[in-house]
Amino acid sequence: MERMQQIVGRARAAFNSGRSRPLEFRIQQLKALERMVQEKEKEILAALKADLNKCGHNAYSHEILGVLGELALTMEKLPSWAAPQHVKKNLLTMRDEAFINYEPLGVVLVIGAWNYPFVLVMQPLIGAIAAGNAVVVKPSEVSENTARVLAELLPQYLDKELYSVVTGGVPETTDLLTQRFDHILYTGSTAVGKIVMAAAAKHLTPVTLELGGKSPCYIDRDCDLAVACRRITWGKYMNCGQTCIAPDYILCHPSIQDKVVENIKETLKEFYGEDVKSSPDYERIVNQRHFKRVKNLLEGQKVALGGETDEASCFIAPTILTDVSPESKVMEEEIFGPVLPIVTVKSVEEAIDFINRREKPLALYVFSNNKELIKRVISQTSSGGVTGNDVIMHFFLSTLPFGGVGHSGMGAYHGKHSFETFSHRRACLIKDLKMESTNKMRYPPGSQKKVDWAKFFLLKRFNKARIGLFVLALLGVVAAVMIK
Repeated sequence: MERMQQIVGRARAAFNSGRSRPLEFRIQQLKALERMVQEKEKEILAALKADLNKCGHNAYSHEILGVLGELALTMEKLPSWAAPQHVKKNLLTMRDEAFINYEPLGVVLVIGAWNYPFVLVMQPLIGAIAAGNAVVVKPSEVSENTARVLAELLPQYLDKELYSVVTGGVPETTDLLTQRFDHILYTGSTAVGKIVMAAAAKHLTPVTLELGGKSPCYIDRDCDLAVACRRITWGKYMNCGQTCIAPDYILCHPSIQDKVVENIKETLKEFYGEDVKSSPDYERIVNQRHFKRVKNLLEGQKVALGGETDEASCFIAPTILTDVSPESKVMEEEIFGPVLPIVTVKSVEEAIDFINRREKPLALYVFSNNKELIKRVISQTSSGGVTGNDVIMHFFLSTLPFGGVGHSGMGAYHGKHSFETFSHRRACLIKDLKMESTNKMRYPPGSQKKVDWAKFFLLKRFNKARIGLFVLALLGVVAAVMIK
């Protein structure tokens, strides 16, 4: 506990010194992060290999590429993001200066996840630094190799007092959560999300929760099945199914269920060859506990493809379950593994109804040649994000906010949205001390005449082309004289 107090205390003292605020300093720290990723690429890739059996090019494209892209974008755009944002004024404030100032929140906590242990720590860290905060980073202990690498590398490249790394498991995280932060971003399960939010509530600390959920994937009969199934196969089985926005289950008409299985089977051969286990592109389940959890979900199910497991190497083959009952265990919790249940529905209405009876998912996927049908599903459901005719891809567009809704989380980040998440949008109005007579209508004693003028100024909508600012100013003076 004392150690956590010291770490957070040191970060707060460093933040209070003001050194994290200047834009030049923030950009210099982001440049140092970029240098770290480039210079230590081998160490980072080796840690990802050890934790999740990610081969080099997969680890690079899943984890490192996104971080470098986010850094480049943030360094380029930060001056414009951080600039005061002038806002429209009304008649009463037309002579004043009105703007939104983005200011850092203070000391923020970023708690990472084990499934993408590098990118899910680095992307929020980039946003928090860009916004001018001090940051405490807590990588997941489950991906222990990546956690160790982050703990070793970050202090070599960043200001040690402003940005610190805490490693360890549940006891350390619990201690950390008793400390007072100005914002917490947590990525992980809904169950732990509730614990984080309860701890944050004690200090009125705002939270961004990036949680999971069962992300549905509806396949319309009017759709190019070969293309749809190739894209679904990629998104479902990458990282061995351990992706928070992977399609969790498929909804489709009974008449195309077998074709979907057949197409996915063909694609799996194309991606991983005849023997998936020996493919360098297929990852493993992170540990024995999760292996057993996913394996248990197969019990009593109709396995249409896959189902092979090997506990020693935490291998579970890409698996498809057919004719799955909506009440079965595999449909209760997020699968987070390479198991794809297919639930049949008779129509898009039934699919929408099925989705809406469950908790709001982090992502939702719809495949159809009919764009109107896709938009109908979007308008009649709710989810953190949506991709039509593909999976996962909304994550990679930094202009879209990435986050959940309801059970799948709150708040969002990526690109400018990260900067805004870790900033306070401060309302600023600067007046001068002249023209005091125009303020008469707001001062006591009150009268109907004052109310009428106030209504005129605040409720009238003027066409700017027809009435110049000079005329409006004149009206203000007239009002002041009349009220006298």
